Amino acid sequence: MKIKAKLTIALTVLFALIVMLAALAVRQVNLLAEDTENILEANYQSLEYSRNMYKLLDNPAPDDKVFEKFIVALDRQKSNITEVGEKELTADLQQDFDALIRNRDDVALLKQVRKDINSIMKLNMDAIKRKSNIAGNTAKNSILWLSITSSFCLIIGFTLIFNLPGYIANPIRDLTESIRQIAAKNYAQRVYFKGHDEFSVLAKSFNTMAEKLQEYNDSNLEKLLMEKKRIETLVNNLHDPVIGLDEKNTILFINEKALQVSGLKKEAIIGQKAEQVAVYNDLVRSLLQENDATLKIYADNKESYFEKLVAPISIIPTGETDDKHIGSFIILRNVTPYKELDLAKTNFIATVSHEFKTPIAAIKMGIQLLENEQTGSLNPDQKHLISGLKDDTERLLRTTGELLNITQVETGKTALNIEPCPIDAIINAAVESNNAQAMARHIVVKSTVIPGLPPILADKEKAVWIVSNLISNAIRYSHENAEIDIYTESSTQYISIVVKDNGIGIADTYLPRIFDKYFRVPGTQKEGTGLGLAISKEFMEAQNGFIDVKSIVGQGTVFTLNFRKA
Repeated sequence: MKIKAKLTIALTVLFALIVMLAALAVRQVNLLAEDTENILEANYQSLEYSRNMYKLLDNPAPDDKVFEKFIVALDRQKSNITEVGEKELTADLQQDFDALIRNRDDVALLKQVRKDINSIMKLNMDAIKRKSNIAGNTAKNSILWLSITSSFCLIIGFTLIFNLPGYIANPIRDLTESIRQIAAKNYAQRVYFKGHDEFSVLAKSFNTMAEKLQEYNDSNLEKLLMEKKRIETLVNNLHDPVIGLDEKNTILFINEKALQVSGLKKEAIIGQKAEQVAVYNDLVRSLLQENDATLKIYADNKESYFEKLVAPISIIPTGETDDKHIGSFIILRNVTPYKELDLAKTNFIATVSHEFKTPIAAIKMGIQLLENEQTGSLNPDQKHLISGLKDDTERLLRTTGELLNITQVETGKTALNIEPCPIDAIINAAVESNNAQAMARHIVVKSTVIPGLPPILADKEKAVWIVSNLISNAIRYSHENAEIDIYTESSTQYISIVVKDNGIGIADTYLPRIFDKYFRVPGTQKEGTGLGLAISKEFMEAQNGFIDVKSIVGQGTVFTLNFRKA
């Protein structure tokens, strides 16, 4: 039987039960109403007439009006004969009342009339009692039949309510669970429903689909295993260490290179949480930390350098629209060759710069001897030539010093003597070292120091070099006859030295890169190595400070050096 037909029958039965219960209730109520109405219309009215007649006889001196009222009540009683024997009693009352009218002073006749009225009243009261008992029995029967019928309806209704939702919901629930199992690739799942309704047809179609999916899955399992072996072989043959994690950081695979550098055993960590392995393995602990620092690992019989690359893996499941994170790769790229080249470059620059300092110093001394009048007189052309050589020597010496500073920073050999330093002494020393350059371009360098500032924590030599470098840059990139302002600011933790010029400025595009090594703003015609600001930044951070810059093209640049208070 179809589900629709079963639902129709069940609802029809419920409707029929409701109609039957309603009809029975209406019938029993009508029976009770008839019994009650019979008492009211028949016996109660007779009692009312008799009571009125009795009251009329209580008058001590009845007159014609009293007897007329009595006759009216008696006529009404004669027209309301409803009980057996009531007609005879009413006739006796009429006969005795007629005799009383003829002889009004006869006390015996008055008593007889009263007796006749009492007989009628007793007859009707007995009838009321009898009919009340009948009405009571009718009420009891009504309660009994209504109780039996209601119980029957309740049992049938409860049975339908208890079974009908389950009949519809249970197959849907079983089918939903089976669909979830199929979605989880459990293709052996089957559904069985008894009967020949729509659910049975649906179950047969579902089982057919599951069987075909299982057959398809089995046919592709061998291919999937082959592809898995291919991927494992590919990962194992990578020259870089690779670790695969799922969305819960469980280690899914690790290649041979990663096993070599970590010293782990494959069978001991596959399926383990990465956090658990990190407890006893320093490399895994470093990989789980969120930083981009280069890792130094002993591998290939030497200290090697690796850069960590975390590649998250996300997919969009079939039938959905949002990405779902299913794991990640951790790849360690071996940058040892690049690190060795960078170190060789740094060492080469340091060696060449160091070797240059001696001949440059000799050249500078030779120029000073040539400028001495005791050595001999020079004509104007020779003096001009010597002046140019002197400038070139100073520039070469400055470049060599910058190269030595940057190599010290890169190799970590910078020696700092951090101590409390008066800030005005640092500013004065830096301004004095640039006076000649400023005067040559007719530039005024003004310095303003807030009185009473506490000393700063810095290496005085390095701090003077940083401020001097910023002043030198400001002079080079300012117009002639310009003005450079140097002033101080104070905050809770820092004391700042601000170097402000009104020069050509720096475009916003290049501001993030001006502290990179060897970077120079494109189109700049001024000489320089592009190392000064990089060295300044490194020196400031080594002294637990930092440097800020703001600039507007055509309006100038403001550098702020923030030193910690002593």
